[in-house]
Amino acid sequence: MSAIRMLVLGAVRQHGRAHGYQVRNDLEYWGAHEWSNAKPGSIYHALKQMAKQGLLHAHEIAPSTAGGPPRTEYEITEEGDEEFFRLLREALTGYDQKMDALSGAVGFIVELTREEAVALLKERVRGMEDWRSAVTGYYVPEDGPGQLGHIGEIMNLWVSSADFGVEWTRGLIARIEGGAYSFAGEGEPFVGVLGEGEENPYATGEPHEGDLS
Repeated sequence: MSAIRMLVLGAVRQHGRAHGYQVRNDLEYWGAHEWSNAKPGSIYHALKQMAKQGLLHAHEIAPSTAGGPPRTEYEITEEGDEEFFRLLREALTGYDQKMDALSGAVGFIVELTREEAVALLKERVRGMEDWRSAVTGYYVPEDGPGQLGHIGEIMNLWVSSADFGVEWTRGLIARIEGGAYSFAGEGEPFVGVLGEGEENPYATGEPHEGDLS
């Protein structure tokens, strides 16, 4: 899956309504421009495409007193909300998801109930363990990658990544089951977005023409 759709839908959802530069600013604040394809062009493209698909509703706002085209603010629709949670659950359970999808899903995991988050992560562990068992039917890491020549290094990389993934996921499960973080229905939700005019210490630059549309 492409992480950009989940990231943009999630950012708009947390704001309620947001224009393109707000979404870009939030994703940069989370560092998403470093670990995903959430670059300015892809963010604005995703907003416009998902508005056409009915996942976002576009509101045209009057232009500023300084002139210029009307600014567009986006609001998530019921269909967009369903798509956001579908992508979130898919990213949390899919052991073969790219790191950007998993990273984005972890960033939004508290949008779920604590019980569902734990259940999805346990499903992820089972998937990684099943995959590892299938692979080690013909490749045994303890024998070293040399048994398959340098190609064995590829298998070694994936098996080692799976081992780390299981360990990391189990650690996260333990922290969540131990009461860490505030999940859906448990009180004040986590707010990970910047307020209007709030300075972003991680911004990559000033908005350019079209950023506010």
